[in-house]
Amino acid sequence: MPIPSFNENQRITDPKLPKDQLGSIQRQTVVHVLGEGQIEGFPSATGSHGSTEYTNGSLKDVFLNGTQVLQQSASNTNPASSDFNFSDVHFESRLGTANQTHIAGISDIETETTVGVAVTNGSPVSRSITNSNINAVRVTVGFNALQKFEDNGDISGTSVDIRIQIIQNNGTTTTPIDDTITGKSASAYFRDYKINIPSGFSFPITVRVIRDTADSSVTTLQNGTVFSSFTEIIDKKNAYPNTAHVALRVDAEQFPQMPRAMFRVRGVKIKIPHNATVRSDGSLSFSGVFNGTLKAQGEYCNCPAWVLYDLLTNERYGFGDHISESQLDKFAFYSQSVYNNELISDNEGGTQPRFSCNAVIQNQQDAYKLVGELCSVMRVQAYYQAGSITITGDRPTDPSYLFNLSNVLPDGFSYTNTSKRIKYTVINVQFFDMETQEFDYETVEDTALQAKFGVVVKNIRAFATTSRGMAHRLGKWFLYTQANEGEVVSFTTTLEAGTLVRVGAVIKVSDPVRAGVRRGGRISSATTTQITVDDASSATNLDGTNNPVLTVVLPDGTIESKTVSSITGATITVSSAFSAAPNSNSVWVLENDTVETQLFKVVGVTEVSALTYQITAVFHNTGKYAFVEDGTTLPSRTITTLTDKKPAPSNLSASEKIVVVNNRAISKVFVNWQAVAGVQEYRVQYRFNNGNFTTVTVSKTDFEIFNSEKGTYEIRVFSYNALRQPSANPNTTVINTVGKTAPPANVQNLRIEPISPKLIRLRWDASVDTDVIHGGFCRIRHSPKTDGSGTFQNATDIDKLAGNSTQITVPYIEGEYLVRFEDDTGNLSTSSASIIIDLPDALGALTVQTRREDNDSPKFQGNKTNLTFDSSTNSIKLTNPATNATGEYEFNEVLDLGAVFSLDLKRHVLSEGFYSGSLFDSRTALIDTWTDFDGATATSVNCEVLVAVTQDNPSSGSPTFTAFQTFVNGTYKGRGFKFKAVLTSTDPAQNIHISELGYTATFQRRTEQSATAIASGSGVKNITFSNPFFVGTSALLGANSNLPSIGITATDNITSGDYFQVTNISSTGFSVHFKDSSNASINRNFNFSAVGFGKGV
Repeated sequence: MPIPSFNENQRITDPKLPKDQLGSIQRQTVVHVLGEGQIEGFPSATGSHGSTEYTNGSLKDVFLNGTQVLQQSASNTNPASSDFNFSDVHFESRLGTANQTHIAGISDIETETTVGVAVTNGSPVSRSITNSNINAVRVTVGFNALQKFEDNGDISGTSVDIRIQIIQNNGTTTTPIDDTITGKSASAYFRDYKINIPSGFSFPITVRVIRDTADSSVTTLQNGTVFSSFTEIIDKKNAYPNTAHVALRVDAEQFPQMPRAMFRVRGVKIKIPHNATVRSDGSLSFSGVFNGTLKAQGEYCNCPAWVLYDLLTNERYGFGDHISESQLDKFAFYSQSVYNNELISDNEGGTQPRFSCNAVIQNQQDAYKLVGELCSVMRVQAYYQAGSITITGDRPTDPSYLFNLSNVLPDGFSYTNTSKRIKYTVINVQFFDMETQEFDYETVEDTALQAKFGVVVKNIRAFATTSRGMAHRLGKWFLYTQANEGEVVSFTTTLEAGTLVRVGAVIKVSDPVRAGVRRGGRISSATTTQITVDDASSATNLDGTNNPVLTVVLPDGTIESKTVSSITGATITVSSAFSAAPNSNSVWVLENDTVETQLFKVVGVTEVSALTYQITAVFHNTGKYAFVEDGTTLPSRTITTLTDKKPAPSNLSASEKIVVVNNRAISKVFVNWQAVAGVQEYRVQYRFNNGNFTTVTVSKTDFEIFNSEKGTYEIRVFSYNALRQPSANPNTTVINTVGKTAPPANVQNLRIEPISPKLIRLRWDASVDTDVIHGGFCRIRHSPKTDGSGTFQNATDIDKLAGNSTQITVPYIEGEYLVRFEDDTGNLSTSSASIIIDLPDALGALTVQTRREDNDSPKFQGNKTNLTFDSSTNSIKLTNPATNATGEYEFNEVLDLGAVFSLDLKRHVLSEGFYSGSLFDSRTALIDTWTDFDGATATSVNCEVLVAVTQDNPSSGSPTFTAFQTFVNGTYKGRGFKFKAVLTSTDPAQNIHISELGYTATFQRRTEQSATAIASGSGVKNITFSNPFFVGTSALLGANSNLPSIGITATDNITSGDYFQVTNISSTGFSVHFKDSSNASINRNFNFSAVGFGKGV
């Protein structure tokens, strides 16, 4: 029913009223803007737009105060009056075309203002109007009733005089209305007065309503007057091009106030793909292949992808003045649109598109916020990439890239959890119910979360949602996301990967730190059927069991997976060929049923530098889509071995030691085991003498039990996995401990060092027992016995040193020194370490020979050259100094030591110079050469003793002697020695007497001793001296007349009754034989000291 024109000042005759009864009709006409055009129209309408059939059908989509104007079952062509829920409703629509006409009967723009104030005589009511654009004003005056009760009981009419004035801002006043209302009305009666406002009026203007009739003072006369309202009117026939709108006029008798109007429409026509067909519910179906073009003529559809596309590109109401269609990735929008329009269960036995957009956008909004809301309808993210705007949706997507530690920076993968502290368990999703035309709620619950966190409610609004099924999926998605998608991984990767990965992409992450094993790296070499990996050592777990799958990055940047047929060393062979051979140094990942890669969806890619990119991604479960849409159980993914129950640690061992704590020795049990791969913590349980177990958790592969006692400790160790679940069985060991009751170890390596003839130093190895070193003692005792029968008990104390001592200086006396350790509790070593000191005899120097040529009989029997024996003086002299100034005397015997030795020689010579005669005639030298004219002293003569040495046997046929050299007192080395004296005179008158001539040969005392302890062995031990001693010859002192004196010191292991025998002493060595008390040969360590004469070669 179109909107009819209406004359406000006409008198209304209502046939339902008596002839003298006043009647009035009040209608309300409102123009409702539906939105930008062109829209499709009203879904219930049929026929062509503008026809009666279309208008009737449209009334099925008009709801006044929530009630349909025309019942849905009514005929569009010829509805019955009973099919209308309201009468006298006039309706006309425009769909928002550019050239649409205005709606007839609505030529004005009217703005009504309610006054509702009583007007009395003498008290007019005024209202101000400031809008200078108005062309007229309609004043509505009302009367509560118009009637008079006569005395005879009749009810008659009455009349009221009113005036309406217009007062301009400049004070000019006009009275365009001066009216008398006459008649009868038992109920409220209203009358409208339209007053034209000529141009040129001075604004603001005042509208004043004046009552000239006296006010009624009795109840029998009812004529009260009310200034009901005024309406500002702008005369304009506006077609509102490109704006879809409707005009709706209703009778005020049915609607005292303007009803709340709602309209069900098929909205704005937008561009859709060329191969798309709109279904009856506004969703799309597709046929053929999309070629990137859109239909030239727009069509209505509620696919959120193309709604967003239209909003981004429309120049009138969207962002088209900033964004062109060439900047949008149509194929990304198309791909998302196909996913949006797939038909799935609506949870009520039917099907519906996965996502639809049914929204009324009436107000100007922030662009970013509005785009975000539209993206949220279909779970997409819009972003700018490579010069165009694209979208990526959270929908089933195959992984597109691989990451492991080989293609990320050394910092590796960083994981954070962004889950909210509050976990909601009940979601109330608000959506608009098209049937009830009201907002409704769909409640979704997570009973598993409720069991953990209780009932925690959150209300959310489903933007552009009119489907309960879609609201249900949104609530379920919210619950899933907050419970499962809180984990975020971030890492920095190379330029190679950073430029290939896009927001929304699903990536595989092989992180050995989280997985517990390394199953990814770089490819060393590859064919289409085999790859050789970068590492096949134990650090990489190349497991060829449990359905292994190999995934590689191909040369074009895509990834491809193949099942593995075999693994040999570093070579992995796949069952079917890759589409291309991977490049060397490309990335590989191996996974199987026991360890799979982690899946993440990329939410951010940021360029950090020219060569690196930061990637941020959230946890991704491929089964979440089916879980949300049809309740399919979420699949689990085994991404780590760390949660497997681990085996108990191997090589469990326990030992007891005494250690120092705070400078105090305590006993401890040390427990050690071999680390288990992937285990960070272990459970250790121990008990003493079958008591209760003590349980301790440790993060190392060792454990200590303090202050152990004498008894039995039972120890068992479990391995924890990442969930802190212990291994099924422990590794167990038992140790018998002694605490601090065990005696300390015996003193080791006791030895002596001579310091002086009266002092020696005892040395020994440091104690290996902590309770000796800290708080213990070294006990030194001495027994005078040298036969090995001394004991610690029958010896006397020499000293008691601190337990960390390793030496002491003691007197060099015969007997046995015994040393034991004593711990801090008084326990002594079980045996003594001892040293027996058997001092050799003290010897002086040995004179081998004192030779005097003048003691022979006859004297001076040696060979003489130019010498003569002078019997008057018992001396030898130069035969004739005047003719032979030099003479020689060779000693009568050669000294033979029998072997080469170092020998001390001291010469003996007594000489006297003299003049051969006291007369001048006896002195043949020139007088000028005489040094002594009186002949008192003869100083021009000399005797020099010489020695020659040989190392040969001088009695052999041809010994080699050295040349004669001046004989000075000193040490000479050789076997044979021969001597001579050379007499000289430089004055023929002077001569020399040699009355005493000889030498003394002496050996010094020498001591030779062992540098270290010598093991005697179980028998006779022969010792060879480093240098032979001189023991005498048949010619010198007698053979073996001076054997060295031997001293033996037993250094350790001497027990009561042990003794030794020294035999076979010679110049070159001796023999020693250790025996026990039963005369059996024993092995003992000893030192020797040999004192004799001479040092042979």
